[in-house]
Amino acid sequence: MTALKVLVTGASSFVGETVVFKLLVDKKFYPIAAARNATRLHGLCPFQPFDLTSAKVLLALDDVQVVIHAAARVHVMNETSVDALAEFRKFNVEGTLRLARRSAASGVKRFIFVSSIKVNGESIVAGKPFKADDRSNPQDPYSVSKYEAEEGLKQLGLDTGMEVVIIRPPLVYGAGVKSMLTRLSKGIPLPLGAIRNQRCLVSIGNLVSLIVTCIDHPAAANQTFLVSDGEDLSTTQLLRRLSKALGKPARLLPLSEWLLKLAASTVGKQAVIQRICGSLQVDIRKKRELLGWIPPVNMDKAMRQTAGHYLEKQTK
Repeated sequence: MTALKVLVTGASSFVGETVVFKLLVDKKFYPIAAARNATRLHGLCPFQPFDLTSAKVLLALDDVQVVIHAAARVHVMNETSVDALAEFRKFNVEGTLRLARRSAASGVKRFIFVSSIKVNGESIVAGKPFKADDRSNPQDPYSVSKYEAEEGLKQLGLDTGMEVVIIRPPLVYGAGVKSMLTRLSKGIPLPLGAIRNQRCLVSIGNLVSLIVTCIDHPAAANQTFLVSDGEDLSTTQLLRRLSKALGKPARLLPLSEWLLKLAASTVGKQAVIQRICGSLQVDIRKKRELLGWIPPVNMDKAMRQTAGHYLEKQTK
């Protein structure tokens, strides 16, 4: 059987690189890595230079049947651009649609777009988890650009017949993610011991599993999927679970949420506290019903893998 040729953009990114490594061990697929910078994948599979902002850097798409588009300008915590939305649009809308149009013209059958749960919104209302078919509610330049790219891709799919699959992950964790792990491993006290929200996460293993499932599953065509590990935690529970995976005590101070929000408002960090204290859950039944997909990696195992990789790096 001829291997399915799959091009992955953003192959130097956390998600894109992991997807390519996954495809390399599955003989059904022939991966091609596309990225702006050199990656660890050089020599393991074909590589093409790719820049989302350049109309001159064209990918060779001959015989490519599926494009997995993981390249993007990602969410920026401390945005410095004068016109943030214009900057995000240049990468995430214009660059994405330029690639998609070329893909359709080259005969690509399916275009898988890694979007963001932020297209649904920043937090749920009245404990109702987000669903894939909910009305979109992007609230910052990054999520607006992802939403506009989604809409452009859907229209392009209707116009050309190219199948479009959209995947909206929440916060992704796994080997290589270290900011919060550093604080926990050093025993730095955090005032986050009394938060009772509910938030979903997705491990890199579960996200990549869904992406790979969507490559050739007939029922995935022209669908939007939300993804998570299938278990929701409060911020406090999450930090305790991570500390346990690190083999460290959780030094969490039980500061009330209203005090946290008051402190954040005085320094202009309301958005940060909203992400820490707000609830964000997703309904993943659609994937079970359409694809027969369930998260293959449980959260405790994924956290142990994440912590183990972090600790291994610290000893080198």
